[in-house]
Amino acid sequence: MVGRWSFPRSRMKMLLLENIHPAAVERLSQAGYAVETVKGALDEDDLIAAIKGVHVLGIRSKTNVSRRVLEEADRLMAVAAFCIGTNQIDLAAAADHGVAVFNAPYSNTRSVVELAVGLMIALMRDVADKSAAMHRGEWNKSATGSRELRGKTLGIVGYGAIGSQLSVLAEALGMRVIFHDLSERLALGNARRMRSLDALLAESDVVTLHVDGRTENTNIFGSAQFARMKAGALLLNLSRGHVVDVGALAQALQGGRLGGAAVDVFPEEPRTNADPFDSPLMGLKNMILTPHIGGSTEEAQEAIGEFAAERLLGYLNRGDTTFCVNLPNVQLAEVSGAHRLLHIHRNQPGVLAELNQALAAAGLNILGQHLKTDERTGYVITDVDRDYQPEALKALRDLPGTLRFRTLH
Repeated sequence: MVGRWSFPRSRMKMLLLENIHPAAVERLSQAGYAVETVKGALDEDDLIAAIKGVHVLGIRSKTNVSRRVLEEADRLMAVAAFCIGTNQIDLAAAADHGVAVFNAPYSNTRSVVELAVGLMIALMRDVADKSAAMHRGEWNKSATGSRELRGKTLGIVGYGAIGSQLSVLAEALGMRVIFHDLSERLALGNARRMRSLDALLAESDVVTLHVDGRTENTNIFGSAQFARMKAGALLLNLSRGHVVDVGALAQALQGGRLGGAAVDVFPEEPRTNADPFDSPLMGLKNMILTPHIGGSTEEAQEAIGEFAAERLLGYLNRGDTTFCVNLPNVQLAEVSGAHRLLHIHRNQPGVLAELNQALAAAGLNILGQHLKTDERTGYVITDVDRDYQPEALKALRDLPGTLRFRTLH
């Protein structure tokens, strides 16, 4: 039979966990996909049971997609992290199984930045402790220890999307901004780059962390770093919980080395709102704790839902891997007047040659072709004339090194 073999959208199952915004559910459903939602996160065993027959998985930060989960997934094509970070996903294992992973790296930037500014002001003015005292019936009106942000030095560790936008707002508030980043970054406004973290710590009245969640960043802030900070300086961590040694932070606060801190992320966080929270930071003076709400605004969650949903649809409907974090990035137009053959394979010699030999042997006329590789994976997109035999597809699917093959029309 000569014809079309695209898998029907209505038979593609999507499983969205962790209260993903309704905007994403609506967008994916409107596109013709079958969407199932689950309110909370799933542990590994529960996820393995739930992922059978699922083509697309959507998660936030609490669900871990391990190599074991990916090995047990029988239909999985893509995972969308409806958040910034992807450290909860085994990206290498996903690539090994030809599963594309997407995230929403910029959608909650403004929300995190605004919370950082608010926390700096609250710490400078000891708002949290004064408010708690008022609730106990204590009136303590005093200017002692209360300071303005204006004229203070803000040290930003990690000058990516969040750090750089915070830099702009901090300058507008009259702060002097310095930053440290391992990558070359364009300094915005009057911000000044510091070549070493120690130099930044020595000058900063407020140090705020905006690094990514890679394992190499585990406990990069500990007792040695706190000892190098200015006496009475403030610390903010709105990045990842494992970045800061919370025991050392507690000691720095108790010993009076730091003037205060605000922490939004923790090494171990409750999986649901019903689970208890415990930390050595609890009960400390001028210590603001928030439950990982940096990106938890209505605006950010809607933007994340829309962005990640569009990335999924681009991949499912066109094969587009723009913003994919574990496969080669290829930007593609809609399929027009052709069938599109998508071939993900291990990056090994000869795959493209063998693929094109199989196409030629089947008599397929190539209308356009893209190849993009990274150190682990290759991705070939071939648009062909529409009339061909199904045996041609089997030959392509069976090529050595093939991880995933599918067709679009």
